[in-house]
Amino acid sequence: MTRTISTTHIDLKDIHFNALEWKSNLQFIKGELQFINQLFNSYVFEPTTRNLFERLQEFKDGVLRVEKEIEILEEEIKKHESELGGMLECDTISCDHYYYNKHQKLKITLDVFYKNYRRLKSEIFSYTGGVLKSNKKPVT
Repeated sequence: MTRTISTTHIDLKDIHFNALEWKSNLQFIKGELQFINQLFNSYVFEPTTRNLFERLQEFKDGVLRVEKEIEILEEEIKKHESELGGMLECDTISCDHYYYNKHQKLKITLDVFYKNYRRLKSEIFSYTGGVLKSNKKPVT
């Protein structure tokens, strides 16, 4: 089976755009995490909420894990992008498959990360939304 240059360039282009999208998504998540950390360190929660400190600490630990995962993923993406040059030098289908398989594995890793992050964020927002202080003014 012979590989055509146009197909290779399209595939490389798609891989490159995937990497750009991944980096953009991770940057967006980092911004969300910054907001979440500010929320945790604010005084907007009802102080009488049962187990408030413990629950917020669990969420803070989860956010810290996500921040560490992001660092690792950013390094993996950077490494993956630097390896794209190797795809240009491929002259066999098996070589192509090696790079595409690595790309697919990284994509799956990121998909799992996004799923886990969305679950954590949903838990944080569901919980914190229910324990916010009320700004109701007394009726006079």
